[in-house]
Amino acid sequence: MSTTNQKTAPGLIISTTESIHSFLLSASKNLHLSQELKEIALDLSLQKSVPYQSIRAIWMGLHPSTRPELLQIFSGSEFIFISPKPRGKSEELKQRLRKLAEVAERNEYRELVRDITPKDTNEPFSSYKDQLGFGLHVALIMLTGYLVGYATFRALFSHNSAMSAAGGILGLVMGMLVETFLFIIRTSDHERSSSLHNSRMKKSQ
Repeated sequence: MSTTNQKTAPGLIISTTESIHSFLLSASKNLHLSQELKEIALDLSLQKSVPYQSIRAIWMGLHPSTRPELLQIFSGSEFIFISPKPRGKSEELKQRLRKLAEVAERNEYRELVRDITPKDTNEPFSSYKDQLGFGLHVALIMLTGYLVGYATFRALFSHNSAMSAAGGILGLVMGMLVETFLFIIRTSDHERSSSLHNSRMKKSQ
């Protein structure tokens, strides 16, 4: 293992104590140790924390008769935990966050200008008065259709009550159909005029 790999060996990191410092200094001068391990031992003796694997590699490189007990070397040392680097945000996540921020800004802007934005008062049934007027108008048409149908069938079928009632119902249905047809025409005209107005506004801007 090279010097660089030994100094940056992954795994357990421990604090340098007096016993570890003395062991590393003596190992750097040991004649039975390889030159590479001597350099590693000398470099690590200057550090405040050392990898456990490096200490063990140096210890294994010594002659069994000259190396001390591992428990004696690590006596009083403490583990050092290194916090991992925070993970960077991916580009996809950044784009999503930007879109969410834009949506939040648009919603906030709409909330701010909601009270001052002019409302389209030309919408059909935009007020309670319009809705009430339309309801009364439909009821009047239906009643008129019923009465006309009732009177017509009563005259045609010699005052037959069943046929007169059927004629009234038929007139009521016809009145509903006529009112529905007129409502569709009014709605279409309003949508067409609104689209023309919006297109003119865009052109003027």
